[in-house]
Amino acid sequence: MSFSMEEVEIKPSAAEGLELSCQQQNENCKVYEEEAGGSCSPQSALGCMVKQESNEAEATELLDKGLMQYGCAHYHRRCRIRAPCCDEIFDCRHCHNEAKNNINVDQKLRHDIPRRQVSKVICSLCGTEQEVQQVCINCGVCMGKYFCESCKLFDDDISKRQYHCDGCGICRIGGQENFFHCHKCGCCYSILLKNSHPCVEGAMHHDCPVCFEFLFESRQDVTVLPCGHTIHTNCFKEMRDHFRYACPLCSKSVCDMSKVWEKFDEEIAATPMPEPYQNKMVSILCNDCGTKSLVQFHVLARKCPNCKSYNTRQTQG
Repeated sequence: MSFSMEEVEIKPSAAEGLELSCQQQNENCKVYEEEAGGSCSPQSALGCMVKQESNEAEATELLDKGLMQYGCAHYHRRCRIRAPCCDEIFDCRHCHNEAKNNINVDQKLRHDIPRRQVSKVICSLCGTEQEVQQVCINCGVCMGKYFCESCKLFDDDISKRQYHCDGCGICRIGGQENFFHCHKCGCCYSILLKNSHPCVEGAMHHDCPVCFEFLFESRQDVTVLPCGHTIHTNCFKEMRDHFRYACPLCSKSVCDMSKVWEKFDEEIAATPMPEPYQNKMVSILCNDCGTKSLVQFHVLARKCPNCKSYNTRQTQG
């Protein structure tokens, strides 16, 4: 029986395997000899390997020194930043922006930090000021388990599953495998929305229509409405708690309202209009489907004949 070279796995014999093992041990001994300045017999190869593992453990312990013990309300990290705009030291860019945009600060002096221009960081353990890098040049501690050189971001809490999105140009959380970047919307969405979300150009590049925080760089969860517009998840919940079921931007319904429209049908049927208004016709525009229609006037609501929605506005009559 013949085999091609790609199908055959060539394994070393027992003697060859022993020879390779001895060579590796001798190499470990040579390294130890150079470090210790002494001699190392083959019998002490195991001791050399233990020494190497011990050194690696010490290095890991040094890197993790102070892990999750430093930082601010926004990040666990072992460094602070020097703001290039005002030359002051802050725990993170959010701390800077909150301090410099405070209502007590003169409006002319308020500003945000240019995050990509940050060039200096200060180690929280030894206080050494240095160029932006992950490991302190003085004490050797890792200043952030997650480090993004582009965003100048340090974070010890890697349970957030941070990743840098080249399309967005910033770091996001949640695991890169769970999100995709929509180039038309200009932002990252859950992979569950990949083939179902309506694209709205620059959907995240505006303020939340409720609280007016800029959504693209917001640290709060964001919800994509059926119309494609975006809003903070907490703001959306607050809207529903106040019985607001239309998008604040385009007025389309944000959920299935068919049961509500059935209730409207019952209410209108039980509330006939006075005789002078029974034949009154008005022009309406449906907020849900965009159809313009001429319908019978009723004081409670006007129904769209196309999609049967009562989410309409009277335009004339």
